[in-house]
Amino acid sequence: MSQSSRAAETDVHHASGSGLSTAMRFRELAQRNNALFRESIPLIASENLMSPLAMEMLLSDFGFRYAEGLPGHRYYQGNEIVDQMEELVVELGKKLFNAKQVDPRPISGTIANMGVIYGLTSPGDLIATPALAGGGHISAAEFGAVGFRGLKRVELPFDPETMTVDPAGAASVIRRERPKVVLVGQSVFLFPAPLKEISEAARDTGSPVWYDGAHVLGLIAGKKFQDPLREGAEVITGSTHKTLPGPQHGIAVGNASEDTWKRIQRGMFPGVLSNHHLNTMAALGVTLAEELEFGEKYATDIIRNSQALGEELHSLGFKVLGEKLGFTKSHTIAVDIRAQGGGKLVAETLERCGIILNKNMLPDDDSKKSQNPSGIRIGTPEVTRIGMGPSEMKEIASLIHRAVIKREDPATIRKEAADLKKRFNQVKYCFGKLEAYRYFRLMEE
Repeated sequence: MSQSSRAAETDVHHASGSGLSTAMRFRELAQRNNALFRESIPLIASENLMSPLAMEMLLSDFGFRYAEGLPGHRYYQGNEIVDQMEELVVELGKKLFNAKQVDPRPISGTIANMGVIYGLTSPGDLIATPALAGGGHISAAEFGAVGFRGLKRVELPFDPETMTVDPAGAASVIRRERPKVVLVGQSVFLFPAPLKEISEAARDTGSPVWYDGAHVLGLIAGKKFQDPLREGAEVITGSTHKTLPGPQHGIAVGNASEDTWKRIQRGMFPGVLSNHHLNTMAALGVTLAEELEFGEKYATDIIRNSQALGEELHSLGFKVLGEKLGFTKSHTIAVDIRAQGGGKLVAETLERCGIILNKNMLPDDDSKKSQNPSGIRIGTPEVTRIGMGPSEMKEIASLIHRAVIKREDPATIRKEAADLKKRFNQVKYCFGKLEAYRYFRLMEE
């Protein structure tokens, strides 16, 4: 046998042996994960589902191409169609958020945050941020992007009664400390932030206000939460896969001065980005178009479901935060679960019952409790996206009550959770397959 024949035989052996079985293992894991969520109640506040048309973009040739820079100013050839796509995404974003600037290149919400940090600050600068225990995101922590940039931090005071930044305390801190940038935004975002009061103080010190809207971006797009750009923020950053039901990508939206926006864009590229994942950008474009059509209704229903779930859990004996203000005005509710064993125990118990949510720090937790905090965080974007309403929120609250307080058999509850989920297996608030098919047929003709 020749050397080339032996090499070919070896290649065939590898292709049909351990390499192939390992590759197929990933397919098996994906199928098992599909089944897990098909049979579970998804209540993670930072997750959602894309529409079929948006998902199709992920499988397109966009996913294999490079496009560093901005449309018309690329470092690669072959970007003529990419430029058209990106420009369309920008225009849709401007229309949806009533903004004069949009940068859809960040590949995640944290990367969008890093781009703003790199664009507007230098190592050693002071930045005002929310506290982690008050719902602040890890990118604003010393061990996150803020720390990696070498920034000093001052925390904005938090009001546990309103579950948001204390406006008078924040204004005092800003005027006293004169930070280079003021960051507002939370990962546990129950109620609108007092942006007007914060922005007035920031204007006095010349500090631009940056709003991290990762969690509430879809509610802002649907005009149901607050309007940061009209309330004093110069730039909004966000993830595009939470209340905005798109791909795992990021975005920056602004009404900033030309100089400020140029600095932010330079922070994005070449600051923290090279290529910017064109398939997810195309999926984001589809999502923005769908939000213009369905976003207001979707945001309304998300908030309605959150409030219904919070009220029902409260009636069943849970300590739901934000009671005086109606528990929530967003997609999220926060529950103090100390009396039931703490966030870690409860989240793991519910996972065994087919109810997926996460443990979460509460305002009086210290940083040492991050892995075993006092609370849980519950979100309604995904269950709303598949068509559940207030009556289903009551069913979910009952399942949580039976699992956590009555301590019923997890296997029994898991079966009931799966039965509930089976009734809801279609993505709503988006263009249907038939509509998309008819549109493309018209385009072909």
